[in-house]
Amino acid sequence: QGSEEAKAFVNAFLKRSMPKKKDEAIQDILTRKAVVLEHYSKKRTKQKRKKTKGFTAKQRREMRLFEIEPEQQRYTIFLPLHELWKQYIKDLCHGLKPDAQPQMVQSKLLKADLHGAIVTVTKSKCPSYVGITGIILQEFKHVFKIITKEDKLKVVPKLNNVFSVEIDGFISYIYGSKFQLRASERSAKKFKLKGTTDL
Repeated sequence: QGSEEAKAFVNAFLKRSMPKKKDEAIQDILTRKAVVLEHYSKKRTKQKRKKTKGFTAKQRREMRLFEIEPEQQRYTIFLPLHELWKQYIKDLCHGLKPDAQPQMVQSKLLKADLHGAIVTVTKSKCPSYVGITGIILQEFKHVFKIITKEDKLKVVPKLNNVFSVEIDGFISYIYGSKFQLRASERSAKKFKLKGTTDL
């Protein structure tokens, strides 16, 4: 390229590289032969990520997500779940050795997942609940869903009921009125180990 073309190219290039500077300022920079090129990037508008919303409680009810089909309501089907739960508790309590401290086992059980545990209602303000024994299939904030040996699905409220959980000779009592939490919330809850006779 000729000198004039080269000069025009450089001037045009500098105008693009330094759009905020006037022609006089660009010429002044050229006379000092010190050129600092700046890059002006276009501001990108950040696209807000849409959070994936789960189903509402109404939608879950309509879809019957938590309902157990009548043909699946059989005690024998869930016995392997109970065996898995027993192994889970043994691992959680470091083997449930005879010299294990009862308070330690009790505190672990209170925070453990109870799906698969065999529980018995030992006390209740409603006499018809007393004696119900079965495997916990579902735990909600206010109720347990229990399958009995007679293949009956019972919905037992936690409020005003006392439950007993037995594993390898160790019996733990759960006061349902103090236990009205979801399973996921119980792991972070601090329970007082001293029992209470209040229902």
